[in-house]
Amino acid sequence: MDNIDRAIIDTLQQGFPASERPFHDAGALLGLGEDELIARVQRLLEEGVLTRFGPLYQAERLGGAYALAAMRVPRADFERVAAAVNALPEVAHNYERDHEFNMWFVLATETGDGIARAAGRIERETGLPVYLMPKREEFFVGLNLAATA
Repeated sequence: MDNIDRAIIDTLQQGFPASERPFHDAGALLGLGEDELIARVQRLLEEGVLTRFGPLYQAERLGGAYALAAMRVPRADFERVAAAVNALPEVAHNYERDHEFNMWFVLATETGDGIARAAGRIERETGLPVYLMPKREEFFVGLNLAATA
């Protein structure tokens, strides 16, 4: 990762143009051509420097829902359960934690009742209960991570 890659990461965390040619417009901010910016973002994704490049939606404003979920997964069964959970398109991300509740993930669905259906499917496929923690209040915390070498 070079200084240009770091500038791309730092700049695009602040926002991405909603325009007819967003990579052209973002590239102009960075002093890059559209094709070079696209190629660099693609390379950062392929190398695993970036794990995701795309918009974040507020599901509830679009009629959907999301909830934080946790599970107690026996250590010997963790990989199988993680694969089953991660196979669902409703799972936004999944993290292992050093805690009694050792698997945490977010469910995001197109409708409010989709959360219960997704959690039920996980329970049926894994044989383990899913503990849902729906949002009660929303807080916005701006988080920008500086790209480092």
